[in-house]
Amino acid sequence: MNIKSVILAFILLSIPFSNVLAQQQKINFIKLTKDGRLTYLSDAKGDIIPDFSNVGYHQGNKEIPHVKVVKELIPNGVNDQQQIQEAINEVAKMPLNKDGLRGAILLKKGTYEIPGSININASGIVLRGEGLATKLVATGTGQHKLISVNGDGKPKEVPQSRMKIIDAYVPVGAKSINVSNANNFKVGDDIMLYRSGTAKWIQDLKMDQIEPREGLVQWKAEDYHLYFERKITAINGNQITIDNPVVMAMETQYGGGEIYKYTFEGRISEIGIENMLLQSAYQSETDEDHGWDAVWLNRVENAWVANITSKYFGFSCVNLASYSKQITVRNCTSLAPKSKIEGGRRYSFNNDGQLNLVRDCSADEGRHDYATGAKVAGPNVFYNCKATNAKADIGPHHRWAVGTLYDNIITDGDINVQDRGNWGTGHGWSGVTQVLWNCEARKVTVQNPYVSGNNYAIGIKAEKSEGRLKGRPDGNWQLLNSKATVAPSLYIKQLEDRTKLK
Repeated sequence: MNIKSVILAFILLSIPFSNVLAQQQKINFIKLTKDGRLTYLSDAKGDIIPDFSNVGYHQGNKEIPHVKVVKELIPNGVNDQQQIQEAINEVAKMPLNKDGLRGAILLKKGTYEIPGSININASGIVLRGEGLATKLVATGTGQHKLISVNGDGKPKEVPQSRMKIIDAYVPVGAKSINVSNANNFKVGDDIMLYRSGTAKWIQDLKMDQIEPREGLVQWKAEDYHLYFERKITAINGNQITIDNPVVMAMETQYGGGEIYKYTFEGRISEIGIENMLLQSAYQSETDEDHGWDAVWLNRVENAWVANITSKYFGFSCVNLASYSKQITVRNCTSLAPKSKIEGGRRYSFNNDGQLNLVRDCSADEGRHDYATGAKVAGPNVFYNCKATNAKADIGPHHRWAVGTLYDNIITDGDINVQDRGNWGTGHGWSGVTQVLWNCEARKVTVQNPYVSGNNYAIGIKAEKSEGRLKGRPDGNWQLLNSKATVAPSLYIKQLEDRTKLK
């Protein structure tokens, strides 16, 4: 080896290997700055990969608390559901403390038989077990929820607060918008970022031309209005800055966008379900007349489900419904679901809400293990999750979910972001601003819709698939069968960058 080779080898060994890889990789959408932060590279329209870090319990700005126990129960095998429900109702009458909490109900070890549903309908209540030693069994028939967390009502627009966005194009990733008049808004206001569905958009997306079959419904503009919950963080003249980014461009050619203030008086908060085993009784491997959701949440914000193991439910371990917001689901496991293996079953971790985080979870024998439904308004994140013995695919399931990050998801099945065509009653384009980052799967499909945005596959270890329907625009692929070392986890890196700025 000559002296130049020795010097070069010494220099290379002196540089951290991860930095060498980062320098070698050229990602068109993200790169590291000199101070080690991510910077985002826009496309011709100005769209960037958005910041997904403001999701989960208090948007990641507050740790999940350990709440003081105010009530303890032991199973008696006679009226377990009644005594748990009575304890919840009793704690619901206690005053909220400064953090919005009332207290925790500790279910001591043993088996609790629950023929119906346990309902939590008030804020500040934690239902806690002693790990796998605390077992709740859904003994009743019918497709019911074992634990139901649900507030009341729906978002209500504040009269005379609606204002038109005047930007001709608000790109994906933007956190500032310009309105015709910001005088009636203030920092801290809850606002709805509204994007109307239009006939031109449906036509350009070709969702009025789905291949016909019995039961199919072509998309209609009035069914595709989108509502994104945001909070105002700054106002400068008529420019309003919001806490979470735009995840689907606001385009004047498709009706543009509006904002308005809203209230949601019936939504509850500060709920925790943690540390227990949830099971459903069942009669056979394909039984459909038993517990369907282990934990179901709706009309709730800033809540958590942690260290839950579910067995034998027909639909989900955790199901986040459309009005769930800023929920963290962490360290949960879905095992051995019992149902037919076909549509509408085995969605192990399902998210139809917004600003939610599902992390460090696992699923076995599910179908759509980490999935979103129709018109889901992001950002949302699935991070560091696994699926084994998968019976179907992971990803946005149907009808235009917006703004989801699938980060370090590992499955022995497939991950798909595609035009699903006439599956179901017309699933069509499953989503936009869907980002797959350092995922592993058997096969992966990522297509871009004809209009209104992009989907990304970065650092994917899988066979690249064309998808169900050929001839669709290809998604944005980089580092196929390699790792994105610029950020081993996009979510974690974005969170680190954001918290360092505070």
